[in-house]
Amino acid sequence: MVQDGRILEIMPEISPDELFLSAGLVDLQVNGFGGLDFNREDLSPKVVHDICVMLAGLGTTTFLPTLITASESSIVRALSVIAKAREAYPLVAQMAPGVHIEGPSFAPEDGPRGAHPLAHIRAPSLGEFGRWQEAAGKDLIKLVTLAPEYPGAESYIRALTKNGVHVAIGHTAATPDDIRRAVAAGAVLSTHLGNGAAAMLPRHPNFIWTQLAEDSLTATFIADGHHLPSDTFKAMLRAKGLDRSILVSDSVSLAGMAPGIYEETVGHRVELRADGRIGIAGTPYLAGAGLPLSANVAIAARMAKMPLASALAMATVNPGRFLDGRGRLAVGDRADIVRFSWAEGDDRLVVADAWVAGQTVRTG
Repeated sequence: MVQDGRILEIMPEISPDELFLSAGLVDLQVNGFGGLDFNREDLSPKVVHDICVMLAGLGTTTFLPTLITASESSIVRALSVIAKAREAYPLVAQMAPGVHIEGPSFAPEDGPRGAHPLAHIRAPSLGEFGRWQEAAGKDLIKLVTLAPEYPGAESYIRALTKNGVHVAIGHTAATPDDIRRAVAAGAVLSTHLGNGAAAMLPRHPNFIWTQLAEDSLTATFIADGHHLPSDTFKAMLRAKGLDRSILVSDSVSLAGMAPGIYEETVGHRVELRADGRIGIAGTPYLAGAGLPLSANVAIAARMAKMPLASALAMATVNPGRFLDGRGRLAVGDRADIVRFSWAEGDDRLVVADAWVAGQTVRTG
């Protein structure tokens, strides 16, 4: 039973069906979906709303629109559009409580930088961060991912943390000491651990081992079957522990599109396969993530041979701890709820219904 957007009572179903009931999925990293992208120059409030509708239909009821490395003017423009979308559309305001800035302070080297454009890589700046928040409106930026090896990174992390912004480590070539100093300054997350890294690393020590060992860091993982091998994913989960592990989709605009060859703006011929793998055509290199979080949950359960409930925890209550306690299914909590079907070995959850703050989301 739901009242005023909150769960009032939970009762056994009188005529139970074969569907599962869960808190809505919480995704800390969404770049785009269904041909739409938060990072394009033509971003509009309607595009933000349309992405929300598509994600809700796939079980994600809370997410952080993610802006990647770009010029300051591009980031400011996108933040302003997202803020306007939250004002114009109640669904956006409910589903997107904040924004994740992924960059621009990343390692400049090929490998750890990933697909982030070298031309816009730059050191962290509190002045720039202040201009981001001014464009976005009060406290809209909830998460910033950076490489902590920059001079001044510690003071930057402390300042953001003091203002209620979560700081994550990612796309880095940091030393173990850099990682430890970032944690001491307040960093709390590792963004898509195991990806956005050099292909070759010292056996030990290296920044992956240090992040796995740091109990103050919660790690996010892309469990789409392409970004991490099953053995790696399973071993990393054992190292971090379930409570300090989160699933993210990191989906890009091609996610949810029909399989085929696409010409991306950067000039690459990109192949989207039916299994969601997005790669530069004719090469072994990934070019983004192509599956929604509901697929990552099912694939994570399969890869790590874990119960569905454990995989769901990594996509609901665990990320929800970083967004005001969302992702829980209990009396008094937000009525963000999904019903879905699933069987062991499936590659996705098939969502039948979704509610955001107690309201059914119409996806047709």
